[in-house]
Amino acid sequence: MLIDSHCHLDRLKLDKYDGQLNQAIDAALNNGVEKMLCVGISLSNREAVVSIAEEYEQVVASVGVHPLDVEEGLASEAELLSWAQHPKVVAIGESGLDYYYSDQSKAVQQESFGIHLRAAGQASLPVIVHTRDARQDTLDLIKEYGNDSSAGVLHCFTESWDMAKSAMDMNYYVSFSGIITFKNAEELREVARKMPLDRMLVETDSPYLAPVPYRGKPNEPAYVKEVAKFVADLKGISYEKLLEITGENFHRLFNKAV
Repeated sequence: MLIDSHCHLDRLKLDKYDGQLNQAIDAALNNGVEKMLCVGISLSNREAVVSIAEEYEQVVASVGVHPLDVEEGLASEAELLSWAQHPKVVAIGESGLDYYYSDQSKAVQQESFGIHLRAAGQASLPVIVHTRDARQDTLDLIKEYGNDSSAGVLHCFTESWDMAKSAMDMNYYVSFSGIITFKNAEELREVARKMPLDRMLVETDSPYLAPVPYRGKPNEPAYVKEVAKFVADLKGISYEKLLEITGENFHRLFNKAV
């Protein structure tokens, strides 16, 4: 099953589809995508993300506050737990730490990430983790506040093998985006080669980071096929086998998704 395990459908560039989200979703379905996880990033987009999941059978959602959106406001554990009761909300996040774009809000990011990790454990849902230039703090907070039984995924992974291994030791999955197809991403490709297949997911993170051959254009869920084909080649397995494995991984991790 081809699944886009991380996309932002409320932010897609829809000019080529006459502004119609349903056409972008149809394009994904026509390209073999059977499910999409539309990820929440802020207090202000939560309703939009959930509404999209309600409207489209093939879409599920997550709720949370991205580390670069914490200044808009934090979600409390109680709020996250309340939102997580929605039948189409299958994960908490995306949350995490980003010191690359904002090292002035480290304390608030850490507070928010801890809240998400605790709420995910209470809700028995996985947490979607964004991490950039914050390897040790990310792992330390997961270890302190995370729940091994629900765990989560390091999405759009761009970090080291050591970090991937440490996360997997805490029952986390690792998801690869179109970045893995980029010319300068050999170190990341080496991480993917080492990754056990039963811990891998694929995603677009659309509308960002379109894979080759669409690099430089707005990304969309239909392009997750290019990521999956590239990863299958890296791993030396058939495209169909990769879809089977990553589909099983997705449903094992996001076990509320049907």
